[in-house]
Amino acid sequence: IHPSVCGFRVVKFRRTGESSRSDEDGISGEHEVQIEGVRTELEPVELGDGAAVPKEFANPTDDTFMVEDAVEAIGFGKFQWKLSVITGLAWANAMEMMILSILAPQLHCEWRLPSWKVALLTSVVFVGMMSSSTLWGNISDQYGRKTGLKISVLWTLYYGILSGFAPIYSWILVLRGLVGFGIGGVPQSVTLYAEFLPMKARAKCILLIEVFWALGTVFEVLLAVVVMPTLGWRWLLILSALPLLLFAGLCFWLPESARYDVLSGNQEKALATLKRIATENGAPMPLGKLVVSRQEDRGKMRDLFTPHFRWTTLLLWFIWFSNAFSYYGLVLLTTELFQAGDVCSISSRRQEVKAKCSLTCEYLTEEDYTDLLWTTLSEFPGVLVTLWIIDRIGRKKTMALSFLVFSFCSLLLFLCVGRNVLTVLLFIARAFISGGFQAAYVYTPEVYPTATRALGLGTCSGMARVGALITPFIAQVMLESSVYLTLLVYSGCCLLAALASCFLPIETKGRGLQESSHKEWGQEMVGRGSHSPGESQE
Repeated sequence: IHPSVCGFRVVKFRRTGESSRSDEDGISGEHEVQIEGVRTELEPVELGDGAAVPKEFANPTDDTFMVEDAVEAIGFGKFQWKLSVITGLAWANAMEMMILSILAPQLHCEWRLPSWKVALLTSVVFVGMMSSSTLWGNISDQYGRKTGLKISVLWTLYYGILSGFAPIYSWILVLRGLVGFGIGGVPQSVTLYAEFLPMKARAKCILLIEVFWALGTVFEVLLAVVVMPTLGWRWLLILSALPLLLFAGLCFWLPESARYDVLSGNQEKALATLKRIATENGAPMPLGKLVVSRQEDRGKMRDLFTPHFRWTTLLLWFIWFSNAFSYYGLVLLTTELFQAGDVCSISSRRQEVKAKCSLTCEYLTEEDYTDLLWTTLSEFPGVLVTLWIIDRIGRKKTMALSFLVFSFCSLLLFLCVGRNVLTVLLFIARAFISGGFQAAYVYTPEVYPTATRALGLGTCSGMARVGALITPFIAQVMLESSVYLTLLVYSGCCLLAALASCFLPIETKGRGLQESSHKEWGQEMVGRGSHSPGESQE
């Protein structure tokens, strides 16, 4: 019997914006309200604060749903745990970066290379990364996240192994440059990963796969301790590709991003992917038809500079530049400061070094490997601190705080502190600058819409490599002239980056991923009860 016959009308609830499960799974209740009056049509109204559709009903009243609704309804489960491990293996390409600090002194001695050729081995990797980051982002937006990630990882794996067979310097220079070209696409693993994560778990999960980066650097040092004295640097290069080899074997399991499939017009494939995730997680699928707001072009550079995203893009480019500039600068400064003992002794030491022949070489000792290991371990506290604060104070404030702490520690290095205090300051500085880097990896995929998410992350990663290319001229060349001016440059850059973080027009904490670039940010992404309409562009 139709409700209108009984003198009542049924008001149908339709959720708007971000679709989230209730904070308390036990919440249940009726979602139909009987109101006196005779009207036959169903009127969509918004649920009040805290009145989310319970999990067991799985969105029963909506006749349509978006990928965001499905991801939130299905939640975090077995599928995401598998995805974490596989994307983490790609992220462990940190081994290919850490090997630079081990390979350079070895080749310096074995092949009697002058200092500028040794430095070029490091620079060529960053040149490769810088030149390819935007390209890989464009490929991921045009042809799929899985496609871009697989090609870049297989590229890196192939040329990484081939580097171990380089007969002469020119060969290894070209091959390491090609390795860098492939590494430029590995950050797209974050794009793929983020698009399968529910809102509440996104920040924590992206930060936790950053642990694979730290694990990769630690594993590389431990591997070098075992391999270098016995098998040599060629086997170290080959064995360092092991995580990427494991990824290559497991990547057949990876699905394409459902958000990408929907945006590219492949709704059936996206629906099949969502059903697969729901089955693996043991969760119900939302009822109704899967829809997308509109079809649009993907991977277009001009979309990064629309009125909605122009300032966000420019500020993010500077933030990523500052992150890499300061992070790699600190890595280079650490070696110099440890060898000198303190800032006050470094000038006299540099004068002694100038008098030495550029071909003078020293193999890495066990003590050097120990120092490398302790330095890389500082990234784990950085992850923990960022993990604790990012959902409490927000992404923007987390990045700003990280830059401010790094800047403050840099200024404290002006004091003639002892070795122990110097170690503590460098440890804190590296922990926070690495934490700021990780916060940027959380914020960037969240702020851009699906059509330009991979390109946005790719261009930001490219700007980071520009910072990594420039920083040796500050941390090594300028250091010879003035250690205080060098520290002032890093401190000043991070102060400006902290301001840039505060001026970002969008805070993504507590919001879903934006699907369309043709709507105001936050128009349909703000969670119920989280923000008022006027706060969508804070």
